[in-house]
Amino acid sequence: MDQETFEKIVERVFDRLPDKFREAIENVGVFTEDYPSEELVHKLHLPSKYHLLGLYQGVPLTLRGTWYGMTPIAPDKISLYKQNIEARSRTDEEVEQMIYEVLIHEIGHYFGMNEEEIRAAGY
Repeated sequence: MDQETFEKIVERVFDRLPDKFREAIENVGVFTEDYPSEELVHKLHLPSKYHLLGLYQGVPLTLRGTWYGMTPIAPDKISLYKQNIEARSRTDEEVEQMIYEVLIHEIGHYFGMNEEEIRAAGY
């Protein structure tokens, strides 16, 4: 799948999110990359660049104090790793479903949920 098609699916999936989640998300960019960088693989102690489907980087809502936004702050970042998502999908429909699941998972981190809480919620 080409990059433009993948990004259009990401946009469509984001638009499918429940309104209460979409409206609560502020200062977050969603980016697509083929794979995580080697630096990130090393930093996260991953076995390889092929294991990670998505990643949230930023300050979760639960950790934002009154100081947040008092100075210019770069947007939080959700990365979706295109090649890894596609490798686990056989059809375009499966790619879209995988993007949905990964995006929901990373948004969970944005809202301050840890891995166990996200899994318990079904993601």
